Amino acid sequence: MSKLVTIYGGSGFVGRYIARRMAKAGWRVRVAVRRPNEAMHVKPYGVVGQVEPLLCNIRDDNSVRAVMQGADAVVNCVGTFDRKGRNNFDAVQHEGAERVARIAAEEGVSHLVHLSAIGADSGSDSLYAQSKGLGEEGILQHFPGAVILRPSVIFGPEDGFFNRFASMTRLGPILPVVGADTRFQTVYVDDVAKAAEMGIKGDAAPGIYELGGPDVNTFRELMQEMLGIIRRRRMVMNIPFWAASIMAGVMEFVQTITLGLVPPQITRDQVKSLRVDNVVSEGAKGFADLGIEPSATEAVLPDYLWRFRPAGQYEAIKESAENLRA
Repeated sequence: MSKLVTIYGGSGFVGRYIARRMAKAGWRVRVAVRRPNEAMHVKPYGVVGQVEPLLCNIRDDNSVRAVMQGADAVVNCVGTFDRKGRNNFDAVQHEGAERVARIAAEEGVSHLVHLSAIGADSGSDSLYAQSKGLGEEGILQHFPGAVILRPSVIFGPEDGFFNRFASMTRLGPILPVVGADTRFQTVYVDDVAKAAEMGIKGDAAPGIYELGGPDVNTFRELMQEMLGIIRRRRMVMNIPFWAASIMAGVMEFVQTITLGLVPPQITRDQVKSLRVDNVVSEGAKGFADLGIEPSATEAVLPDYLWRFRPAGQYEAIKESAENLRA
């Protein structure tokens, strides 16, 4: 019988790429999510019945255990940017991650892969980074042989990074960013999925891997690269951290008084995170240790950002026509 992997959060941005890879490798895939009816897009990744979305609440022991029964490997891709509510940082990224590891050990699962983030640190000023760090500590306590992946900012067709800022360029001549000089080592989503696949199959040694792309760029440089790809001229304006903190505080207040109907564009915790470079640490294990050569942004971004060009898919035709007239 084919081996079975349970992927918590397997319908999300990274999880769907892992699910697709494991289905292609011939594994049966359980995609554990809160809303299975919204995860039907994963079913065509395999043959009939090979990839199945199942209901799971990562905050509940019985729910986590039920979808793990009989699994040879487990992947936890569940994360959140919500500081409040039932599915907050601590409930999901600390307690939820630890719960998956504890139950995986109890169920005798062979391999556990956990998706964390560069900057994960239980002593960080950022609550997000704190919860990620505490989650890692809990995982290693219960499942010392886990493979923990810490990617930098992840890009790909469904990302919430380049797509978000490219969309903002339609609103006016200025593109505001917080932390324009903060450095990132953006990483392609399928490269992260490839690393996860190695962990699932037991082809990666246990430990923590920091995953970054081949280039290190400032936030401003990434935005300028994006603007070149979408053929738009915009002034990248840096918002000082002190001003961004005030703005974020006001946005969070508006969210509170509207009972969450108006979500903040940026939070104070995100401002804290943007103060710190998001790059691979010196001496950390990474793609090289896995034998993976990561993809560069210039090789991938044009494939999905073209829709933000002034003429969309016809922009290249317009440029060719202008060259002919010249």
